Amino acid sequence: MFNQGEIVLIPVPFTDLSATKRRPVLIISNDNYNAHSQDIIVVAITSNLTQTGIPITNSDMVNGQLPKPSLVRGDKVYTLSQSIVVKSIGSVSKAIRERVKIEINRLIA
Repeated sequence: MFNQGEIVLIPVPFTDLSATKRRPVLIISNDNYNAHSQDIIVVAITSNLTQTGIPITNSDMVNGQLPKPSLVRGDKVYTLSQSIVVKSIGSVSKAIRERVKIEINRLIA
């Protein structure tokens, strides 16, 4: 089972479906949902700092490390099967999780 606030790697297909590349996502679904569903709800993470999002660095990690400073994209929400997760790379702080919730609420309110 995966936990809310965990950053995991998933395979994302290229547009021509010829191959996949591993990309990080932040799990936003709560632990109860994750325990009782085959899916997880996630938001994208990018290291392209020219985009918009919530900045995260290694100082925002409770455990694990990011390869480089990144942005959490609250506007890129996906539901994915837990079975496609390649590996966990760590977890973000509660403060970051709260900022993501606020950002998603701002976008849908």
